[in-house]
Amino acid sequence: MKRIALLMLGMVSCYSSFSQAQETEDVLLPKADNRKINFGKQNRDRSNIINTNTSNLFTEWITNQCTSVKNQQNTGTCWSFSTTSLLESQYKKSMLEDIDVSEMFTVRNIYIEKAKNYFLRQGHAQFGEGGLGHDVINAVSKYGAMPEIAYSGLPQNVKYYNHQALVISLKKYLDSTIASNIENQKSKKINNTNWLLGYNQILDQYLGVAPAKFVYQNQSYTPQSFAKTILHFNADEYVNITSFTHHPFYEPFILEVPDNFSNGSYYNLPLNEMIELVKSVLQQGYTLLWDTDVSNIGFNHQAGFAMNLEENGEVKPNLMNPDSPEGKWNDKIRQDRFENLSTQDDHLMHIVGVEKAKNGKIFFIVKNSYGTTNPFKGFVNVSEAYFAINTVSLVVPKAAINKILLEKLKISK
Repeated sequence: MKRIALLMLGMVSCYSSFSQAQETEDVLLPKADNRKINFGKQNRDRSNIINTNTSNLFTEWITNQCTSVKNQQNTGTCWSFSTTSLLESQYKKSMLEDIDVSEMFTVRNIYIEKAKNYFLRQGHAQFGEGGLGHDVINAVSKYGAMPEIAYSGLPQNVKYYNHQALVISLKKYLDSTIASNIENQKSKKINNTNWLLGYNQILDQYLGVAPAKFVYQNQSYTPQSFAKTILHFNADEYVNITSFTHHPFYEPFILEVPDNFSNGSYYNLPLNEMIELVKSVLQQGYTLLWDTDVSNIGFNHQAGFAMNLEENGEVKPNLMNPDSPEGKWNDKIRQDRFENLSTQDDHLMHIVGVEKAKNGKIFFIVKNSYGTTNPFKGFVNVSEAYFAINTVSLVVPKAAINKILLEKLKISK
């Protein structure tokens, strides 16, 4: 995700087409049938996500297994915090206990993958702090994982995440190495083939040395064995989903956003089907990864709401509540905003539940990575309208996708 400035404690968040769908013009798409959500028997305790003075805003809810809210601090690593949270939820759902997986071990490994891509493309590629959900899935599959206690990503005597200087140092090193190699090639000298050693030394300096082995619950593990035997991780258990009209529905395509440096492919669903999928996933007790735009007036972490506010500015973001009026949405509006760069992939979060307000509106319960300093203890209430307009992509557990949709997408169970 590209990093954007947010007015919240100085924190930093992560960073001509043709239509094959039916034109909708300004006609609203039919909303998903909220009656399909069976709230009654699946209400779970939500004292960990809501303060008592805001507890009367929602009448029914489903909250699924998730671990505690973390804080990415001054880094653009929301993609790792949110997707790691998804993996922790998958573990908690099956094992019925918490686990704290290191976000920064994955961040370190993705910095390496970005460097290789940047070097081979001779600097003509995206390089920065941002990433997408599939990067975490790919990194855990290739490099493994480890618990937070084994690798915090904070060198000795450092207590606060800040990757600004790190990224500057990494890019400066890469640009210098590329220029040197190109010059050596012109003069027929031997190129620097060991440049990754120096690159890793910079990562060691800013993030600390990652252990090759570590002890967890009195057993010794490598990152690969931890991912396999403790997390029971399998990359094939996750599916990338999106919804845009400039590509055929039910087919995969490479999502055209800057931070998709690894050319991740996403299955394309009609908008209403994507929304129905999210509700179905949550209904079954699963959670999912959400890639979205948070740069518009409707997202306010400090207020604890994300809503599709009318552009006339009648509702101030810090005064949002479930009754706040929202703008219309359909796939044409959504597509136009994506193509004019109004909707961009600047933040990833973790959707863990769904709730109904007193007025009947549906909201998604979203775990953010900005710490717990808001009325909902670090969670955000995202309206269906906001989700529809601003979603860029999803990562969904395959087990939560019904057989009919899997067959339509040509995905084996």
